[in-house]
Order: sequence, then structure tokens, then C-alpha cells
Amino acid sequence: MLDEAANALREWQHDDQPFQLHPGDLGWYRRFGAEATGDAIRIWRGGGRVVAVGLLDGADLLRFTIAPDARADEELAVRLADDISSPERGVLPAGTVYVESPRGTRFQELMFERGWQSDVPWTPLRRDLGSPVEDPGVRVEVIGADRADVHAAVVRASFEKSTFTEDRWHAMAAGSPYADARSLVAFDGDDAAAAITVWSAGPGRPGLVEPMGVHRDHRGKGFGRAITLAGAAALRALGSSCALVCTPSSNAGAVATYRAAGFTALPEVHDQRR
Repeated sequence: MLDEAANALREWQHDDQPFQLHPGDLGWYRRFGAEATGDAIRIWRGGGRVVAVGLLDGADLLRFTIAPDARADEELAVRLADDISSPERGVLPAGTVYVESPRGTRFQELMFERGWQSDVPWTPLRRDLGSPVEDPGVRVEVIGADRADVHAAVVRASFEKSTFTEDRWHAMAAGSPYADARSLVAFDGDDAAAAITVWSAGPGRPGLVEPMGVHRDHRGKGFGRAITLAGAAALRALGSSCALVCTPSSNAGAVATYRAAGFTALPEVHDQRR
């Protein structure tokens, strides 16, 4: 199921499309293992093809997108809204739940018509990769399987509730989306100071940053900007047309870091909440 969903998402990534679920999101979720990832993926088919893909990212959040040429389809929108709104259909549970989907679809309009509300704002950011990326100014290494512990340790030290481990790094890397990904670490002397994983969707398509973090002991020294520049350069080498990332608008530090690395903020987006 992962391969089928990732392949569909890869085809739907275009520079002129709004921010949406990316194959890298599935690749990052793969850290929880093949079975858990399969259980979290939702696929809708129609006309002999995949027309929508969702990822149950936690118990109450469905990250979700629709094939670009089907986003105005009324029949599909009703089908999706019915499935997602009905707990007995197994897409989302009862109670307060959230859906992330691209703006401007008939599905999103229909969910608002059914009483769903906007949740807190997120800021997508984009950096064009048509020109070379400036040097990050620090030592950065590409991390392979033999040094997974280094990358995982920085991620854990960057996010308060992170459960990322060496074993989860290997589980992530075992998924098919990781063939188009790179994990990088920036160093402060001999100390690993910041980490990033970037995901390509193929040449000429947008790539994704997920995740980027700076070790709590090395903040305020420019390592967030440096590792983000290194990640953007890695995506450019993979043929990506641009680099994308999305962060809570309330996280002013993250927004500022991405801006400092040459990203431009796009219009805010909102999950929908029941």
C-alpha cells in the first residue's frame, strides 16, 4: 500500500499546486514500521486509478490530498466527505478530529458546509531551486545506515517529545520513499548540532523538508539556517524544482529560520476540525 500511495502522490506534485501531502510524509511516517504505515494509509480509487490518498498521522489527524484533475468533482467530494465524516467507515474515529487537505477543492468546501471549522494556521514555505544554493558555512555530512544513531540523537535532542531512535531511522530508510531522500547532519566542531531529512518526489517536482531540527545545546548559532541550506542543496542535486516545508504559524523561530535560508512564506493554511 505504501508504494501505491507514494507513487500516486509523486505524480501529483507540481509547482503550480497548493501545499499538499507529499510522498516524503509517508516516508517519514515509515519510521513506525511497515505494518503501522500500511494501517495509517487510506486510498480511494475511481475510474481504475487512485484518486485520493490520506495518512492517519496520529489518532485524530488525517493528512489528505486529491488527484489534481479530480478536485472539483462533486461526486468524489461527496464520497470522500461521507467516508471521512462517518466513524463507522474506519477513516477517522468519532469525536474531535482534524483533516489537512489542499485549499480550493470541492471537498474542502463541502466539509465547511457540513459544519467543520478552520483550526490553527500553518505557514507553508517554498524555496526555488533553479539556481545553486549558497554554501552553509559549516561542516555537513550525509548520514548513511552506519551512522543512523548520530542523526537520530540530534532529532531527539531537537524536539521535546521525539521518540526517534536508531531503529526507527532504519525503519524509515527501509521504505521505498527513502530511495529519493537524504539525511544530513551539521557539526559544531565534533558535536552533531543539527539534522534534516529531505525527500525528493522526482526530477522537476517539489521536494519536502521533514524534519529539520537543531540540538537544544547548539541553538542561536545559525545551525538551523545552515542545515536547511544543506538540505535545499541536496534536493537540488536530486533534481527537485523547489523545496517545501510547512510549520505552525505560531512557531515564529522556525518560520524565521526558513526565511533566513531563502524560503518564501506562502499564504497560511488551516486544517479543518470537527
